[in-house]
Order: sequence, then structure tokens, then C-alpha cells
Amino acid sequence: MHDVFGLSKPQHPLVSVIRFRNTQIKPEYHHIRCAFGMYCITQKNEIDGSMRYGRNSYDFQEGSMLFIKPGQVLRYDGHQSTAEDPGWALLFHPDLIRKSELSKSIDNYSFFSYDITEALHLSEEEKQSLEEVITKIEKEYQQNIDRHSQRLIISNIELLLNYCTRYYDRQFYTRENLNKDILSKFENLLKNYYAANHQLDTGIPSVSYCGKELNLSSKYLSDLLKKETGKNAKAHIDDFLMNNAKNRLLNSMESVSEVAYALGFEYVQHFSTMFKAKIGLSPSEYRRLN
Repeated sequence: MHDVFGLSKPQHPLVSVIRFRNTQIKPEYHHIRCAFGMYCITQKNEIDGSMRYGRNSYDFQEGSMLFIKPGQVLRYDGHQSTAEDPGWALLFHPDLIRKSELSKSIDNYSFFSYDITEALHLSEEEKQSLEEVITKIEKEYQQNIDRHSQRLIISNIELLLNYCTRYYDRQFYTRENLNKDILSKFENLLKNYYAANHQLDTGIPSVSYCGKELNLSSKYLSDLLKKETGKNAKAHIDDFLMNNAKNRLLNSMESVSEVAYALGFEYVQHFSTMFKAKIGLSPSEYRRLN
């Protein structure tokens, strides 16, 4: 990455902060697909250029952030900073955190799995808070590295991630009307899926399928619904299934097996187990008691 931006070698083998001021991607790296072997947290301001991430193109916006995890593929279609402070990128290798508590919890930061259209947008105050943390990380690896350095760097990375979690919560909250619209679209998607009997051919709709139909990543959809309703996307799908199951059990002569297959379950036992766990009664017991 240092070579991509025409910079000298990094000062630490496992972590680096790249400042985009006066940087430009070398022409030989334009339009090249890169598979990342590291975590990358990027904050960008007024940068000319775009980046391909999966099948989508990401145009850098004022104060926007993007989170990349190892194994993801990107392609830069040019890049040139135009702002006085164009932003930064924090890069760190998984080996940096492998023996730390952060290695156990980093998958809980679901924004590493969001699509580029779901970037985090920062206020000036939020940008300043993150800048202070990034500066601490820089200073830590620029001085003589000692036995405390790695622990302090990791602590600041975790602090940065926790700030970003707070800011994403703020973004969900400030986009409440948009979120309600997505919730309504999600509920209608489930209703239309079953009205068209798609479950008979393709089974129960997955969170991934719903996200794709709504042009959202599955992680972002789940987090959005969780913030809005207290339940993630999987719980909403389960509730939809159980409500339909209760209606069928009480308002039809279908057997438990027929109800299960009509809802898209491949195995009756799976349906019965879920029903008992969610409702507290087996399907047959529920039918008899009601």
C-alpha cells in the first residue's frame, strides 16, 4: 500500500497510517484489482477519484469512512487529494491483534461487512475525535518500540472502532425516516415472496437474499433493523414464519407437515423445533389449546 501511494517503507511491519495529503496513486496501479490481506479503515475528504468495491463504485464524499477486512477485493480508478486535509487510512495486519482480546471481538464490528453505499459520514467534531486517536497510533509506532507499544496501539485501534460504533448508531438514528421506509420495504418483501409462493421452490428467504433485494448488505440490514426495532433481520423472518404458521394451524385443516412444507421448511422436525422454541408449545399442542 505504501508503494501504491508512492511512499517510503512503513515504520512498523504490522501497522501504518497513510496520510492522503499530497499523495497520488501510481498510474501502474490504476484499475488493478487488489485483494486485501489486512484491515483498512479509511477516512476521506474531497478526493478526486473513485474506487471499485465488489461490483459497486464508491465516490469519496465529505467526511466519509469505509471499513475493509482481510479477503476483500478493491480497485482504484484514480485518486488525487484536493482538500487541505484529505484524510487518512489506518492499515493493520491480523497478526498485530492475533494474541489480543480485540482478535476475539473484531468480528462484532459488523461495519467491516457493510457495502460501500453504507459508508459512515462524520461531523467535524467526530472527525476531530478520530484524528486524535489516529495521531496517538502514529506517535506510538514512530518512537522507539518497546514492550508496551503493541498493547497501546491495539488499545487505540479498539477505541477508534468503538467511536465508529457510536457514530454509526448516530447515523442510524438521524436517518430514522429512511430506516422506517426500509423496514416497510422489508416487510412487504416477505409478504410478496410468500404471496408468489417462492418458498415452494427456493425455501425460506435468507437474510442475504433480503439484503440483495433491498440493495443492502445483510449485515447493514440486520443492524438497521436491530436499531429500529430491537430485532435483527433473522428474528424478523422467524417472527414472520411463526405468525404464518399460527394462522395456518388455526385456520386450516392442513397437517403439521403440510404447514411446514407450505412455509418453505425442508424438514418437518426443523419447523417443529423452531415453533416449540419460539411459541413454547409444539404445533400440535398449539392447535389443540387454541
